[in-house]
Amino acid sequence: MAQYSAQLDGVFVALSDPTRRAVVRRLGRGPTSVGDLAREFPMTLPSFMKHVRTLESNGLIRTVKSGRVRTCVLNRERLTLVDDWLSEQRRTWEERTDRLEQFVTDPEEKTQ
Repeated sequence: MAQYSAQLDGVFVALSDPTRRAVVRRLGRGPTSVGDLAREFPMTLPSFMKHVRTLESNGLIRTVKSGRVRTCVLNRERLTLVDDWLSEQRRTWEERTDRLEQFVTDPEEKTQ
């Protein structure tokens, strides 16, 4: 469970930056070279590479180097980690609000 939490923490940290979220969104359309991705952002290539390394170290993207071109690929499996966590939270809070609604609206439940 601790490893799961560390992985989830890393994914949320990686997704906390708007540039990195934009990269993930862009890679959702398909693999792209680092150079093509970097042209979309107003920063130097070394600064952009820090974002790429953060995404890669947290498993959100993979990079493959062929000659002088490094291509980024989105790791969709890693996004399921966030989706699973959010689904669990949604289910927990829906159950709690359902119990609260039942407690407030059902007078017989109050007397028991």
